[in-house]
Amino acid sequence: MAITASPVSVASVTLEVADPEAAQRFHTAFGVDTRIRLRQSEAPSTGFRGFTLALTVSQPATVERFLGSAVDAGATVIKPAAKSLWGYGGVVQAPDGTLWKVATSAKKDTGPATREIDEMVVLLGVEDVKVSREFYVSRGLTVARSFGGKYAEFASEKSSPVKLALYKRRGLAKDLGVSADGTGSHRVVLGSTAGPFTDPDGYGWEAAAALSHAPSTAPAHS
Repeated sequence: MAITASPVSVASVTLEVADPEAAQRFHTAFGVDTRIRLRQSEAPSTGFRGFTLALTVSQPATVERFLGSAVDAGATVIKPAAKSLWGYGGVVQAPDGTLWKVATSAKKDTGPATREIDEMVVLLGVEDVKVSREFYVSRGLTVARSFGGKYAEFASEKSSPVKLALYKRRGLAKDLGVSADGTGSHRVVLGSTAGPFTDPDGYGWEAAAALSHAPSTAPAHS
């Protein structure tokens, strides 16, 4: 079934960090600085924050290159890159605490490693995928793919820097290689033309104009 473009999608992703300048240096070295925004915050947050940012790339060599750049810039390896049933990937934790997954569906290299990102997805760990999915549909998002109560992905416009997907919180934590336990702030704020609002799992959204170009590399402070 053909999926039409969603009139509402993610217009921005803002990570709340203790030191925006240090985080900016990391994200520039990692290669994702044009896709996210940063905001200073000291909001208490312990353990799993409930979400991850995932990069989809073309081949294993590119996965290794991104993960290597992250580690060189101060990230901690949470799940070493390895082959899986679905392809090849690994997980690191940035110095600001954000978990990043880099993966490819390819199991063999077809050329030299690049710095190209095919897609970035923000995966929100939720208690009830069906409830959260319907909540987002009521806010104007369009479901692109859904697998019952396990996973849901929403359509995004070409101007969006990232796709939105929902995953069971414990399942997401297991996939990332971390404990599902965590309290306090999620330390992420999403922007859309449907905001502001807070979803059933406490993820905050703010009003944001639809993007007509890539986000600025400069941190967004507020």
